[in-house]
Amino acid sequence: MLNMFPKSVSTGAKFGTVIVLVQDEHGETYEVEVTTFRCESGYVDGRWPSSVKFVEDINRDLGRRDFTFNAMAIDLSKLELDSGEEEKEVEIYDPFDGVSDIKKKIVRAVGTPIERFKEDGLRSFKACRMASQFGFSIEPVTLDAIKKSISVAENISMERIRDEFMKMLINSPKPSVGIELMRETGLLQIFLPELLEGFGVEQKLYHADDVYYHSIKTCDAAEDSVKFAALLHDIAKPRTDMGNGHFYGHDRMGAEMVEKIMKRMKFPRAEIERTQKLIINHMFYYPHIEDGMTSEEKENIELHKWSDSAVRRFIQRVGEENIDDLFKLRMADAQSNASTSFKPDEITILQKRISEIRHQDMALKVTDLRVNGADLERIGITKGPQMGYVLKQLLEVVIDNPILNTKEDLERLALEIRKQMEKAQ
Repeated sequence: MLNMFPKSVSTGAKFGTVIVLVQDEHGETYEVEVTTFRCESGYVDGRWPSSVKFVEDINRDLGRRDFTFNAMAIDLSKLELDSGEEEKEVEIYDPFDGVSDIKKKIVRAVGTPIERFKEDGLRSFKACRMASQFGFSIEPVTLDAIKKSISVAENISMERIRDEFMKMLINSPKPSVGIELMRETGLLQIFLPELLEGFGVEQKLYHADDVYYHSIKTCDAAEDSVKFAALLHDIAKPRTDMGNGHFYGHDRMGAEMVEKIMKRMKFPRAEIERTQKLIINHMFYYPHIEDGMTSEEKENIELHKWSDSAVRRFIQRVGEENIDDLFKLRMADAQSNASTSFKPDEITILQKRISEIRHQDMALKVTDLRVNGADLERIGITKGPQMGYVLKQLLEVVIDNPILNTKEDLERLALEIRKQMEKAQ
């Protein structure tokens, strides 16, 4: 194969696989996986074959595949077309009726399903993912085999489970289909048992569904960038259930639980922190006057409306780079709940307000201040905890009053803060 395809990568050569680099008509390079006919045996930990044997019989090669629609072939030697000749209908070699299963919209394992899943535990997750992605159902014997081979699926690394699960969330029209299959088969218990805690937990106020079904519906409604956060946004509700429809502090506890869940699933640190910020802030409410409000309601809104500094603190708390994703999460949360009182106007009005604030010369972090450590050290502020405290206090002042973000004002304020610290000691 390396002789046939000079532009290729042989990283999987011991398994008979090379990655061929091909250019399309636009000059874009893409990868094609080319594998020699082979059969495998002696699977280790339900994942890797200990023995790979190259064969010449295509039936033996196709017979080791996972699902019937992945066990079909075309004889390329019968596709010898002259330049300009119209393409002819190809003949598909389909020993396991994969075409029929595609037409029936079912996922069916090749041969004896239980054997296929014992060979490779990831196939159980893949079956649910493909059913969800393509709108298929899983054939009953295949579904039963997934349930019976849970012990093999438990051996799969969290990284591989995470990748398959996220592929399902992003590529499925309705990820809830795959999540439900994983719940019914026992796969969800392996890597996300916290989500199952919400099954049957009623939300007596403002919600039509229990916590679990609301969560997966929110995931369905969410845009790709917030699908996982949408799935986990109410993850702490079962642990904060007051029994009266209230779940006080579920946003804060949810952020703590999400950190543990995502660490377990080996997510990057930056993604964990981003998701935590979305979860802990997803309950925000922006008071605004609406048509039809009574004068008393309008007065109440005026009393609780956000000042400019409140908007700046909101941006600082969420992170400028996360604001849009937070709004996407809030919209998905509302769209998935038929009983919500939320109105999209809240987002629209707040977006306009944030846009206005963003155009101001605002400081949201210490590095935005017009003084730095060297400036403070020059006027007598000691390096270490004292300087850290002074910078933090200066930022608080500037968030409330951006006009004070000048070197002269900040140095003056820094000396005043130091005096207050010295008096307090």
